[in-house]
Amino acid sequence: MRLAVIPARGGSKRIPRKNIRPFAGLPIIAWSIHAAIAARCFDRIFVSTDDEEIAVVARTYGAEVPFLRPAELADDHAGTLPVIAHAISWLDQQESTLADEVCCIYATAPFVRADDLLRGLQILHDSGADYAFSVTTFPFPIQRAIRITSEGRIEMFQPEHFHTRSQDLEPAWHDAGQFYWGKAAAWLAGKPLFSRDAAPVPMPRHRVQDIDTAEDWERAEWLFKAMQRAEQGG
Repeated sequence: MRLAVIPARGGSKRIPRKNIRPFAGLPIIAWSIHAAIAARCFDRIFVSTDDEEIAVVARTYGAEVPFLRPAELADDHAGTLPVIAHAISWLDQQESTLADEVCCIYATAPFVRADDLLRGLQILHDSGADYAFSVTTFPFPIQRAIRITSEGRIEMFQPEHFHTRSQDLEPAWHDAGQFYWGKAAAWLAGKPLFSRDAAPVPMPRHRVQDIDTAEDWERAEWLFKAMQRAEQGG
């Protein structure tokens, strides 16, 4: 049994009501729900929320909200692992249904597509890993990163690479913040996502955008609409 879980708590601070704020014509969570539905690989699609308004929006766009998340899993410090484990456990305890593979899809991931989710599932199977999640490359070599000192000056984190050509440096990757496939047993055990037991699902940089600030939101919406126009031949 395959379960999608979209975490969407109501208490976003930096962007109020972030998870249901309009994005390119729809509440932003609707794009994640649509991608999960279009993938046609999930038996159930849950939205895990503590917020009644988010629950109504989620149901409107085709997701289930079979419970409201407990308060201890809905504060600013609630992590992804216990939230997903809670949904898996609820399904087992309330409906006697055991999930095998579970995908966490973030509510503010409008760039995620059905074929990305299917590719992630295939990588989870082929790799034999406990998790498979979206990653992308840093646009600039991290070995050439600099810091600003307390004196207002510049220094390199790794000065030994000042003269190293960019093409000779190892590419560095980061979490794309879109989706996380995992075996139910790994979620329930609280196994860390960032480990040798996780496999990468590479994503192009132009379809990866953190949305944590108003500036992030504006940039993401520009990119999203530009890609929509390009795909429609406009």
